[in-house]
Amino acid sequence: MTEFVITKRGDIEIGYFPALEQYGVVHGFTLRHHGQSDIVKGALNMALHVGDDRQKVLANRAKVAKALGYRPEKATTCAQVHGNRVVVVTPALVGRGALDYADTIQDTDGLVTEEANVPLMLFYADCVPVMLVDTKSTAFALVHAGWRGAVSKIGAIALQTMEQNFGTRPGNVMAAIGPSIGPCCYEVDENVLKKAPDFKECFAPTGPGHWHLNLWQVNRLQLERAGVPSDHILDSSYCTKDHVEQYFSYRAEQGKTGRMAAVIYRK
Repeated sequence: MTEFVITKRGDIEIGYFPALEQYGVVHGFTLRHHGQSDIVKGALNMALHVGDDRQKVLANRAKVAKALGYRPEKATTCAQVHGNRVVVVTPALVGRGALDYADTIQDTDGLVTEEANVPLMLFYADCVPVMLVDTKSTAFALVHAGWRGAVSKIGAIALQTMEQNFGTRPGNVMAAIGPSIGPCCYEVDENVLKKAPDFKECFAPTGPGHWHLNLWQVNRLQLERAGVPSDHILDSSYCTKDHVEQYFSYRAEQGKTGRMAAVIYRK
């Protein structure tokens, strides 16, 4: 089975992992086309925090909700700050940030829940989206793992949050690493290297004081070390910078771009 597939749903393109579908989750990773935006013409920008027209973003979100079969007002989001804080989404938090950025869950980069029909939705333009699905219960998680979140082990923290709140066992978890900047294109300096002592094998030197960082490997290693079997970790292997014709890329577009969304929920 192919790990990652891009397909047409409605009038948009969505990427997904077929292997996750057997566990009762609906999920998708949006691409950049077939939307409306004041930032990038014709773009499916999903984020309210990047200066785009609010009504156009909401129209884009409604289009994705229709394609994935959920109510747009129930999508639950957070104000991502490149940290490692993970929040459990309870009924009181459902729909936060769905229609108005002002009420999104603050200072958070990971969401965990076991609520049915509650889509978790986070935003990316090179950073790594990671989904975690408990195959033996109804718990699942979504995290935003740029280099700061990744080296501070947000994936492992989300896994621990699932374990503490819902009894998740790491050996029962399927993980999926979505499209994001790849080791081919992500060059960092010594400041990043010094902050990642547990992941030195993920750096490849490119010149004096510079390295390529493999964020996919950083996220994979922390999940494996936390007990997720290596063959339970799926990887799209799509580099957003290399494929800027399909995806938004903060680096390729010098920060003037939209955001894709990763969405996951249980029926």
